[in-house]
Amino acid sequence: MEQQKVDMYIATSSKFFESHLIPHINEMLVRADDSKYIYLQSLGLKDPTTMLIVSLIGGHLGIDRFMIGDTGLGIAKLLTCGGLGIWTIVDFFMIQGRTRELNFEKIQRALL
Repeated sequence: MEQQKVDMYIATSSKFFESHLIPHINEMLVRADDSKYIYLQSLGLKDPTTMLIVSLIGGHLGIDRFMIGDTGLGIAKLLTCGGLGIWTIVDFFMIQGRTRELNFEKIQRALL
């Protein structure tokens, strides 16, 4: 892929990934062909900040976990009222990292 497209994608999407993974993503994008660029734009990555807000509002019901695709954990949080509140508080700190991790996995699958 052209370096200009790679730079533009990273500039617009860097908030969706952990900062230490950006060089690896850059390398994967440079090796990818240009036809993947439009597909990458339509991947529908989850915004970690939005997931934190959802976790603050509905984390005790597991809504945050359902939204990122962790259905089993979402059901467990729903049935235990967020692990009696403890799991909900832990997720306030962990949900953004988990969202970025899932976004990275999604882009890896798209480029392979």
